[in-house]
Order: sequence, then C-alpha cells, then structure tokens
Amino acid sequence: MNEWLRGRAKEMRREPVLYERRLWKLLRDRRLDGLKFRRQVVIGRYIADFVCLRHRLIIEADGPTHDGGPHDLERDAFLREQNFRVLRFPNADIENRPHAVVSAILAAVACDPADEPFLR
Repeated sequence: MNEWLRGRAKEMRREPVLYERRLWKLLRDRRLDGLKFRRQVVIGRYIADFVCLRHRLIIEADGPTHDGGPHDLERDAFLREQNFRVLRFPNADIENRPHAVVSAILAAVACDPADEPFLR
C-alpha cells in the first residue's frame, strides 16, 4: 500500500472536516443499527470517508470539491469494481437532513445483496 496515502488517511482521521465529523457522530461506535464503520479507509489509490466492510458500503460526505466530474466518476467506477456500493451525501443534507441520511444508509443495508444466500 502506498505509504503516502496511508499517512494522508491517518492525517484526515486526526483532522476531519466539519461534515465528516458530523457524519461520524452518527456512524461511530456501532451507533447506527449496530453497523461497524471505519473512517478514512484506503482502497486502491483512493481514500473512502466511511466504510462498512460487512456490507461493502462506502459513505461519502461530498463537499464543494465533489462536483460529479470525471475524477468522481472514475473513483466510483473503481470502487464498484471492488464490489463496493457508494452513497454520496452533500454537506447540506448532512447538516439539514441527518435523518434522511440515516434512512438512506439503513435502506442500502436492508437491500444488501450480500445478505441474500442465493446471490453469493
């Protein structure tokens, strides 16, 4: 694994941006339906904000640098190739609609194809 990337992820864990801190308050310590999330996880050449490995689910807090441009599309395609699902939430939703964010995460987990034995 790229040492620079690991160091950057560690730095991001130590000094999270405002909306990542707010989202982490909802996800940490198995607070959300007992789900275990890790933050700032290196996957390939990318750092995912929050990852639930059991459900192969990535949660991203999207600030102004995420505009749905080519970089985001390439990144999401790579993560899907690694069998992850990606949910992106704009900062405004994290701030103003945290219940909707939580509901969307729980809905994604509820329809997790990994839980269906015949799909494995």
